[in-house]
Amino acid sequence: MSARTTDAADHGPEEDGNAPLGGVHIKYLHHCPRQLWLYSRGYRPEQRSDLVAFGEVIDDTTFTRRRDIDLGEAKIDWVTTGAVVHETKSSRVPSPAHAAQVRHYCLLLERRGITVRGGTIHYPLIRRTTDVPWDATARAEAEDSEVQARGVIAAPEAPARLTRGNCRGCSYLDYCWGD
Repeated sequence: MSARTTDAADHGPEEDGNAPLGGVHIKYLHHCPRQLWLYSRGYRPEQRSDLVAFGEVIDDTTFTRRRDIDLGEAKIDWVTTGAVVHETKSSRVPSPAHAAQVRHYCLLLERRGITVRGGTIHYPLIRRTTDVPWDATARAEAEDSEVQARGVIAAPEAPARLTRGNCRGCSYLDYCWGD
């Protein structure tokens, strides 16, 4: 478990009840609450993951003329004129976690006074895009995701692990399923 940067037994989670949440927090919440709980306590095996490294290559080599938008707690791949949030994913399968992440970015921008129109998720490996609407329902979903994420982070014990089949390719696999 050398990827741990803090000892969860000795320290609480990195977030307090009002600390800002980034897109990774929301993506992990929707992918696997246990992953979020571990991440919030400093366990970061992503740096050793070939899949994460591959995703970074995809991000660095597609849409090279765009600029990241760094909000501090979150980094948006890019925003086009008219405030459309764009996110690039190396996955070959669209996921609800990806849309939740884009909705979270829309919420963060809206809180900064920007009138957001929605988002687009780009899947360059399958040459597909998915639109993410931004309306009152999406806003409520994004706010609910924040509440859920804070609940997972504040929990004294890790949530149950997913079934092993759902963990394929996860950088947290060894932690959850290792002997």
